[in-house]
Amino acid sequence: MTTTSPVDLSKPQLSIHLPNFTAADPGDWQHLFDRALAADAAGVDRLAVSDHVVFGEDLEAYGKAELGGNKGAKQPTGPDGHWLEPLTLLSVLAGKTERIRLGTSILLAALRRPVVLAKTAATLDVLSGGRLDLGVGVGWQKEEYLAAGLSFEGRGKLLDHSLEVCQTLWRNVPASYSSELLSFDRTYCVPQPLQAGGVPIWVSGTVNKKVIERLARFGSGWIPWGDDIGTLTTSADKVRAGLEALGRDPAGLQIQGHLPVVNGPDGIDLDATMAGLPPLLAAGITDFRAQLRIPAGRGEATEFLSEVVTAFRAAVGRTD
Repeated sequence: MTTTSPVDLSKPQLSIHLPNFTAADPGDWQHLFDRALAADAAGVDRLAVSDHVVFGEDLEAYGKAELGGNKGAKQPTGPDGHWLEPLTLLSVLAGKTERIRLGTSILLAALRRPVVLAKTAATLDVLSGGRLDLGVGVGWQKEEYLAAGLSFEGRGKLLDHSLEVCQTLWRNVPASYSSELLSFDRTYCVPQPLQAGGVPIWVSGTVNKKVIERLARFGSGWIPWGDDIGTLTTSADKVRAGLEALGRDPAGLQIQGHLPVVNGPDGIDLDATMAGLPPLLAAGITDFRAQLRIPAGRGEATEFLSEVVTAFRAAVGRTD
């Protein structure tokens, strides 16, 4: 384990999503560990995992944008799918990896009590050597909020409250806080995260007033959602303009996009894929999430990902 994150966040980064779910019991989860270790060894900058605590049976809600879902999309499992809790999983991966950043995409942060989330994230950040990123969002599923005894309709306010409490505890020793939901005075939550200012928060959502306000208050990065994924070059400009209007300097804001993967008859066409990067780089995209057909074996996966990393770094001008 390293003492600080070796990833230079001022340079474009390559990331992958680690599927922490299966439709049926896989027997064991070694495939997750193999892929994470391969990504770490190959030089991938960040891996991210998803979050669902429980499921109801109305999975069609995921495809409804008006509920916070992704229009027309389908959930990858049924309600009885096996989903690993993301912060627990990242804690295990922190002990197995050395340099790759560990993130959530996204964590339903409001489902956790804020003080416990603050302690959990700070602990993981310390033990990983300052490698944690928290991608957060409000989610789309009413049943998860009901099971936690929380208001689905008030989930945006609950998320803001959770982030406010976390950052207060991460940045102040002792910490004091007061709102209509919670109050405490001269309270110690130690150790604090290794990263200055606390664990970086990536706010997920479409470009709207609430998301822009959340980014302005808490966000180190933006995770686009819905239609904004397909119009990222213009949506990114709208986000930066919205932040400026609220008095937040958008310089340094990280933005997630997708690596424009082009597959040929023999697999990924690296030259064609990297040729699609310039307009995204010009739009200020900083984190390129790669949806790749990664081989199953750790050795094969490491070799494959190493080739992608080498091509990516050459295309964006990185020499590390």
